[in-house]
Amino acid sequence: MRNTFDFAPLFRSTIGFDRMLDTLESASRVTSIDPWPPYDIVRKSEDDYRITMAVAGLSEDDLTITQEKNMLLVAGQKSGQDEASGQYLHRGIAARAFRRRFELADHVKVVSANLENGLLTIDLKRELPEEMKPRRITIAGSEGLAGAGKQIEAEKQAA
Repeated sequence: MRNTFDFAPLFRSTIGFDRMLDTLESASRVTSIDPWPPYDIVRKSEDDYRITMAVAGLSEDDLTITQEKNMLLVAGQKSGQDEASGQYLHRGIAARAFRRRFELADHVKVVSANLENGLLTIDLKRELPEEMKPRRITIAGSEGLAGAGKQIEAEKQAA
């Protein structure tokens, strides 16, 4: 049984949220997600985030991290098998290929990536352009409007 949501009423009453609603709609269409490799997403501060993925058995050469617009793609594929080390009786460390996608908000950039002790750490930062940051708007008081009126009247008398 699958629940579907109709976002049409939201499109009628919102402006500029098209991308967000499209993302919600596409997320509801996802059938199954492979849980491998396991990962954590941590919000370190208001604008800093960290993704930590457990990629045991993979090296830096086996991993690729790509950011295209608002999509972060982390892919991994083991380059070669360890045939020289012997015959496996039990293989518990997964060495299969994977592709993990993360939808990023606007203005979120990858700052760094680090692989240490089988954990891939990707640091992200949201950097709002100056024109998008909140700014304080000054309110003109009644004195400002009265002064403007007097100035106009003075010009009328002079003409």
